[in-house]
Amino acid sequence: MSSKIKLTFLGTSGVIPTAKRNHISVFLQYDNEGILVDCGEGTQRQFRKAKLNPGKITRILITHWHGDHVLGIPGLLQTLALSGYKKALEIYGPSGTKKFMRELLQAFHFVNPIKIEIKEIDKEGIFFENKDFFLESKKMTHGCPCNAYNFVEKGKIRIDKKKLAEAKLPSGPLLQKIKEGKDVFYQGKKYLFKNLTYMQGERKISFVLDTSFNDKIVSFVKNSDLLVIESTYAEDMKETANDYKHLTSSQSAQIAKKANVKKMILTHISQRYDKNNKTLLNEAHKIFKNSFLVDDLDIVEV
Repeated sequence: MSSKIKLTFLGTSGVIPTAKRNHISVFLQYDNEGILVDCGEGTQRQFRKAKLNPGKITRILITHWHGDHVLGIPGLLQTLALSGYKKALEIYGPSGTKKFMRELLQAFHFVNPIKIEIKEIDKEGIFFENKDFFLESKKMTHGCPCNAYNFVEKGKIRIDKKKLAEAKLPSGPLLQKIKEGKDVFYQGKKYLFKNLTYMQGERKISFVLDTSFNDKIVSFVKNSDLLVIESTYAEDMKETANDYKHLTSSQSAQIAKKANVKKMILTHISQRYDKNNKTLLNEAHKIFKNSFLVDDLDIVEV
């Protein structure tokens, strides 16, 4: 059985937070990985509200260095230090990240600072990979160095439990051999691994937070199982969105449709829609039906 990919939307606001929406941040959980995408002001308190342990964070992916996406970092680092965080926290970000992190760390007196590994992503493509998944980036257009990110779980051989039960094979070394793609012998009979397994394809989660409409997005998020994308403005403010290098809900929906994604989540919502965000969702639905708009602390599983 495949591991769940769980996303908790810790913050969903645009540049200015509201009483309902905190600054932007998304926490992705997968097995022993906890990947925080952006860390807006107040993110550590949102962890408390969501009943999540920030000590589970293994990596932080910074899309860009505008304040609403990073002002929660100092407080989070201090909380981790005072909570006995023992891992080396890996922080990834676009060009300039090392400089900004160095200045941020110099601006505060941290008690018992934790070990941090800062990794600047200058090139597009895969920047982290292990046996289970990889992370990749693509440069966006937002007036400053800005990245979109993909989390991609690799395809895996899975054992068909029903067929295994029918074959009456015992657990243990035989199962391990089957997982490795090997045929096995049991009580004088040969069992072909291909008859007991199936191939689970890749699962892909895309994060596009803050960018103007550009040709790179569709190819980068192509066939995503879940596209998390900004929707700062409605279509009647398309010119304003272009001026500030943001997306409208209709543009996000067009991207989702062209990219053949399975599901789209709208986030980074301007305060002007705080009392009526149905406008954004309705516009998206007209173009891409499987569109959803999240609130703070919503959970989505893939």
